[in-house]
Amino acid sequence: MRDSVMIQHKKGIQVTFEFFKKDLVFTISFLLAAASSLVHTPKMEYINFHVLVSLFNLMLAIKAFEELRVMDKFAISLLNKCQNSKSVSMILILMCFVSSMFVTNDVALLTFVPLTVVISRKTKMPIMETVILQTIAANIGSSLTPMGNPQNLFIYSHYGIKPIAFFTTVLFIAVFGILSLYFFIRRMPKSELNVNLTPIVIGDRKKAIVWGLVLIAIMASILGIISYLIAFVLTLIVAIILNRKLLLKVDYQLLLTFISFFIFVGNISSTSAVNSILSRSLNDSISVFFSSIVLSQLISNVPASILLANFTTDWRPLLLGVNIGGLGTIIASLASVISYKLFIDANPTEGKRYLIKFSIYNFSLLVSLTLIPYVLFELF
Repeated sequence: MRDSVMIQHKKGIQVTFEFFKKDLVFTISFLLAAASSLVHTPKMEYINFHVLVSLFNLMLAIKAFEELRVMDKFAISLLNKCQNSKSVSMILILMCFVSSMFVTNDVALLTFVPLTVVISRKTKMPIMETVILQTIAANIGSSLTPMGNPQNLFIYSHYGIKPIAFFTTVLFIAVFGILSLYFFIRRMPKSELNVNLTPIVIGDRKKAIVWGLVLIAIMASILGIISYLIAFVLTLIVAIILNRKLLLKVDYQLLLTFISFFIFVGNISSTSAVNSILSRSLNDSISVFFSSIVLSQLISNVPASILLANFTTDWRPLLLGVNIGGLGTIIASLASVISYKLFIDANPTEGKRYLIKFSIYNFSLLVSLTLIPYVLFELF
């Protein structure tokens, strides 16, 4: 009996360990929040509920679209019309760019990178360069909208930014990015292909229309047109009526990661020494801009934005920095880790080559995109 209890206890420890091991960013954020709470008592005001609720709404609606396979249907109908490898790559890359603006960069990659792998298996088409460019496209495309990635959603809500001000600030990233992608795609080899993917039929068009309207309401709440609480109630009611199982498929670990970072940042902001050092360090646009880029390379751009936002009111260089900072290292944007894992699962011996080529593409774009705002900040 005692042995049985010990075995169950060990299994419980193992399950707990696996839970924390599965998401390193969550684990680090949780430990930082716990450690800082020993020094300062956390307060409810540290937590940005607007961001959490909006993120929950988005994840629920996006899960519904994944279940209905709306994006898959659209992509496959386009790909079946392609006759060569370059046109296939172009469609897959541009789908990541456009879709990431509305369904976040990680969802875009989770949708279209597996499709790229399937096409590769059927046609023997090399996909390393395509997957890398899909990753860049998702990271750049997502920078264009407040709902495109978690750091944008946080910054947009935290500073109360107006839509026009937001779009005009990040527009150059998208324009430069799409021109760069066009240049990279032009250089890709071209070979004849016979793409013949099984067409997808959306099982329930009425549900797809309803969720489309819900997504519009969520976007309206993010832009401040309607209350985020109204969007929350609407999303929750629709999920309960149409498919309550979706509530179990939301990435609650991501929400817990945000809560942990909010607590950690709130706690260290209450420490006078830390507050003084960071406030003095982030004293102009240039320092905010470069700090956000460098920090993104080390801890990824989402926690970097949450940390730095508490020490500066200058949101433009922060917004630019964390979006540009999503390029560079593999961990600068967690979406990049997703596509890497998907590629390695299908090509287990290509990890080193992938990382080398990924770094060449990403750091070349990182340097180019960093220099342009730097010059503008110096001039104005």
